Amino acid sequence: MNFIIYDLEATCWQGRPPSLVQEIIEIGAVRLNNYGEVEGTFNSFIRPKMHPRLSAFCQELTTIRQIDIDRAPNFPDVIEDFQDWAEVFDEDYLLCSWGGFDKTMLIQDCQLHDMDYDWVEPHINLKEQYREIKRLRQSKGLKSVVNAEGFEFTGTHHRGIDDAENLARVFAKYLDEWRY
Repeated sequence: MNFIIYDLEATCWQGRPPSLVQEIIEIGAVRLNNYGEVEGTFNSFIRPKMHPRLSAFCQELTTIRQIDIDRAPNFPDVIEDFQDWAEVFDEDYLLCSWGGFDKTMLIQDCQLHDMDYDWVEPHINLKEQYREIKRLRQSKGLKSVVNAEGFEFTGTHHRGIDDAENLARVFAKYLDEWRY
């Protein structure tokens, strides 16, 4: 079983204007084996189709620069590379993200590009399961959970690969407690 711990960043605007559709601009992932050992990482920027200009708010929040997006491949190319890397057609796998947003965005962007999204279904919401494992009344943010678990948050918060790497450490710590 490959555990694909992933995080997405998406276009965003201050106050989230209701007329604008968010699109994925970065995917970062860590592949863990059954023992919680890292077997590889994946990271790519993605050029949005509908709103290719990043807002100042989005650039500040994610630290992703407009030039990174201008040079990035489109969603179908990145997702094909991601699927190959994750071995979704060759091995058993489980997509794992911190919350439901990432799964929703993958499905939405697949639909936007007329791509199949059945492969997104083997998925668990680690944020909700962590809340249950720890018997918390409310969910916590990733950065506070990483620190509460005795790890130092490394990298830049709200960057796909850095958030995925930090989440992978929490995932490995509770490897035998996740329900899937």
